[in-house]
Amino acid sequence: MALAEVPNLIPALPELFMAVAAMALLMLGAFHDRSTEKEANKAARLVLYLSVLALGLATLLLVMVPDGRVVAFNGLFVTDPFATFFKVLVLLASGLALIISRDYLERQGVARFEYGVLMMFATLGMMMMVSANDLISLYVGLEMQSLSLYVIAAFQREDPRSTEAGLKYFVLGALASGMMLYGASLIYGFTGATGFDALAAHFEGANGHAPPLGLVIGLVFLLAGLAFKISAAPFHMWTPDVYEGAPTPVTAFFSVGPKLAAMALLLRVVMGPFGELAEQWQQVVVLVAILSMFVGAFAALVQKNIKRLMAYSSIGHAGYALIGVAAGGASGIKGVLIYLAIYLFMNLGAFAVILTMRRGERMVEGINDLAGLSKTNPMLALAMALFMFSMAGIPPLAGFFGKFYIFLAAMEAELYGLAIIGVLTSVVGAFYYIRIIKVMYFDEPTEAFDGPVAPEVKGVLLFTSLVVAFFFLYPSLVLSGAAAAAAALLGG
Repeated sequence: MALAEVPNLIPALPELFMAVAAMALLMLGAFHDRSTEKEANKAARLVLYLSVLALGLATLLLVMVPDGRVVAFNGLFVTDPFATFFKVLVLLASGLALIISRDYLERQGVARFEYGVLMMFATLGMMMMVSANDLISLYVGLEMQSLSLYVIAAFQREDPRSTEAGLKYFVLGALASGMMLYGASLIYGFTGATGFDALAAHFEGANGHAPPLGLVIGLVFLLAGLAFKISAAPFHMWTPDVYEGAPTPVTAFFSVGPKLAAMALLLRVVMGPFGELAEQWQQVVVLVAILSMFVGAFAALVQKNIKRLMAYSSIGHAGYALIGVAAGGASGIKGVLIYLAIYLFMNLGAFAVILTMRRGERMVEGINDLAGLSKTNPMLALAMALFMFSMAGIPPLAGFFGKFYIFLAAMEAELYGLAIIGVLTSVVGAFYYIRIIKVMYFDEPTEAFDGPVAPEVKGVLLFTSLVVAFFFLYPSLVLSGAAAAAAALLGG
């Protein structure tokens, strides 16, 4: 092969490393002695820790990727500061989710080496989604992520709830994938292109002419598939059941990782190839944002299971993030990026607390099981209170800044009605967050949680608590990165 024909692999170096590392860990786990439960646990622990190490090395490789916008693989793959920002968040979410998984998997007797490998492949799919520059690479990355997540959801296969969660996620996920493929085929049929750059050029050359109805329908189907992946209403029906049934560390991962990747993909799609069709997609995004905020706020009020409550909470947060997408422009994109970065720490921290809710070998998930936690474990109650107040948007915690930048972007874009609905649903949402604090601090203690908190969970709790509590002291790290990423997306 001539040297000129060798593809430039440097932009995809982190993804290539992740693929090689995942396959190497698969072989390591397969050939490791697993004849006894103790040896199986040892193999699972080794693969899990090496997976965390591989995620850390992939993050370092991101620094080696050239600055600016670089397109590779005949336009299928793009890397820029926007992609780097989201990839760092995805790798961080995956690493933290893996760290808090070890103790849970061993206690529940489901410590298998495949867990770490599947998380690696899911993360690789998310990174490919973030860097997709074509409808084909978009779908390949999304399916690599989804196929791994279907298995992880049902990882606790002896538990009927876990297998049910995996089955529901698979069936509805396949439906969403079909919708996306149908939308992509319509877009290709009406434009003759699948590459984002070619699609952008096609719409710029339309000279303001209204797009064909079939093309708009294709775009709506594509947006519907992406809305499913971020669990936005009315495509949220899978979320509460899957969050409740899946193993708790898997639920923690579901609540942040796939949401980050899908939101990055949504931003790249609507701001890049379909930027000229803002009038068509903006009204869809506004409607989905309003529905998500309402469903997230009001459906959570009656929940008694804390994992289901967190599921509806995540639907509401998807709605808030979509306000920034609807606002568009540099301030809207920057608001989404800041919001998602902060959401990552709040949510993973809250799930780390949920992982400590154990009596004997039984995990408890009722909100009332937190009763009197401030008396039986004051530090755990303080951490949970921090996360709940932050999710409610109480200053000076990090969650306040997330909502501030989102609502600011909506006001600048003159989406006043959307901003008002966002504020009102935030007030409703604050009720169920504060209800958890009331249960922890004012209800009489029931039975205390058993055993010491695993050191890995303690570490993640401390890290996320510090970020949420003291974000206001040094916000520029996230704000400047978000501003650079937003500028790169609009300039690309």
